Amino acid sequence: MAHSHESNTKRIWTVFGLLSIITIVEVILGIAKPASLHDTHLAQMNLLNWIFIILTIVKAYYIMWAFMHLEGEKSSLRWSIVAPLVFLIIYLVFILLIEGNYVFEVFGTAHNYKWIF
Repeated sequence: MAHSHESNTKRIWTVFGLLSIITIVEVILGIAKPASLHDTHLAQMNLLNWIFIILTIVKAYYIMWAFMHLEGEKSSLRWSIVAPLVFLIIYLVFILLIEGNYVFEVFGTAHNYKWIF
C-alpha cells in the first residue's frame, strides 16, 4: 500500500512539473514577445499565437489525461472523450480568429465606422 502512495505522489509532482513548465514557457514568451515569432505570419496569424494555441491544447489534453485518469482506459474510450473536445477547441479558435480578423479589417479600412470599444 505504501508503494502505491509513493507512486501517486511522484505522479502528482510529475503532472505539476510538466504543467508548470508549459505555463512558464507561455508566460516567458508572452512577456518577451520574440520578434522572430511575433513578426512571422502563418495562415494570417503570427507564430507566437500559434505556439500559445498549441501549448494550451497540450495542457488541456494532459489535464484530461491525468486528472480524468484516461491513461488507464482503452484507446477507443480515450479518443471518444478527447477527440470531440480537441475538435471543438480547434473549431472555436478558428472561428474566433476568422471573425476577429474580419472585424479588425472592417473597422481598420472603413471610414464610416469608428472604434467604439
